[in-house]
Amino acid sequence: MKKNWINWLLFGALSIIWGSSFILMKISLDNHLGPYQIASLRIVFAGLILLPITIKNIRLIPRNKLFLVFLSGTLGSLLPAFLFCLAEEGIESSLAGTLNCLTPIFVIITGAIFYKTSTSMNKIAGILIAFIGSILLLFSKGHLQENQQLIFVSFVVLAAFLYGLNVNMVSRHLLMIPSLHLAAISLSLNAIPALLILILTSFFNLSFANPSLLIAVGGAAFLGIVGTAFATILFYTLVKRAGGIFASTVTYGIPFVAIGWGIVYGEVYDFKQIICLLIILFGVYWGNKKKVSQ
Repeated sequence: MKKNWINWLLFGALSIIWGSSFILMKISLDNHLGPYQIASLRIVFAGLILLPITIKNIRLIPRNKLFLVFLSGTLGSLLPAFLFCLAEEGIESSLAGTLNCLTPIFVIITGAIFYKTSTSMNKIAGILIAFIGSILLLFSKGHLQENQQLIFVSFVVLAAFLYGLNVNMVSRHLLMIPSLHLAAISLSLNAIPALLILILTSFFNLSFANPSLLIAVGGAAFLGIVGTAFATILFYTLVKRAGGIFASTVTYGIPFVAIGWGIVYGEVYDFKQIICLLIILFGVYWGNKKKVSQ
């Protein structure tokens, strides 16, 4: 019972953190930073805050696992950071966050294709129920419009695919590495290419006397320290405690946070959205029921 309670606590914390990150990306985009700069700053700040842990513990990582640790940071943090920032140039932050609910489906698909893993029927059913709830939520808020550009949506879909692939890779190859060490080393190593991109985009030539720019940088710093560094530690911990399928269903908590932000900013929600959220909750519950026959 205590183990399940901790798992759900991690689930809730990650839902809040990652659910809030999409609005922070939009704020930074609206304050004179480009998508490549925001994504790069996010990873650089995450890598820097965890650098002391990396320096102390990188020697403990088996050499044959070091590239996989780096790759985990690339698939799970670096590339998705760029993809989501690019996506939010063309679609709403709430739509980007809700489309991220594809991640659990990609966990199942990539696990079956690349690792020959099997998934219980109740987990598949639960994920499909929650996914249907997420799609209905999109329609109920009128997000899926004809003028939405497919290319921006495809960025989110690709990010969800990379998340799914990374969850399976961590579950199969990196469970023996402590979550703190895995997050720190993967992000610190990926901060190197992120820093190079910052240099190439002339970030350090910008006028930092501009208050709007400082707001954007502050948002990116918060994204990096809390939304990437701290959240990645929590996520790897959840993967190891509860498995990749349950950990990936964190993406179904994001619409709840998005609606919470909407209420703060004066958006109106009706009975349809409440029903959709209940469907999502039921799907997550069903997918994690115990002692369900296969």
